[in-house]
Amino acid sequence: MPKTAIPPGYHRIIFDWELDDREVSARGEGIARLSSPDSARLDLFLAGGFGSGAAVLIDDSLQVTAGNLTRRFIPPPPLLWATLGRVAVPPAHDTSARVDGELLRVDIGLPVNWRLTFRRDTLLRLERVRDGRIIEWVERSGNAIRYRSEEARRALLLTVKRVEEVPPFDASIWGPF
Repeated sequence: MPKTAIPPGYHRIIFDWELDDREVSARGEGIARLSSPDSARLDLFLAGGFGSGAAVLIDDSLQVTAGNLTRRFIPPPPLLWATLGRVAVPPAHDTSARVDGELLRVDIGLPVNWRLTFRRDTLLRLERVRDGRIIEWVERSGNAIRYRSEEARRALLLTVKRVEEVPPFDASIWGPF
């Protein structure tokens, strides 16, 4: 399986986001701050300045600010890492892989718990599977990153505007909230 990781050093990703679920639609801007090898902070700002929320992900530990909106659409850690191109799924017995043209498809677990698709060394898609059904997924294509929870009928679209290498972040950004 290709080795995936967030790039070495410190980076800032500026993006727009759109949420669509059964009860609410919202949009705004966001910023992700990445510190290699295993730390990320996402700050989300609701369009019009009517609210914000944040999430801090360190390895497999996720902290989210108290806002209900933020808690509703932040994916669980393995899928949140996948939005950033890093594979961080829990270990499972049995892994199978197959090559399909230029794509590598990997199933983890028996029965399958996770399904990954790579193009060369780049993660394109991560799916969480339960009882043979895809229950949620992340897909990366160009500047667009899509998260979808089939169970909750919730979709989140991130559109990356720019990625910047930056100096180290102040330690206070990692929490606690």
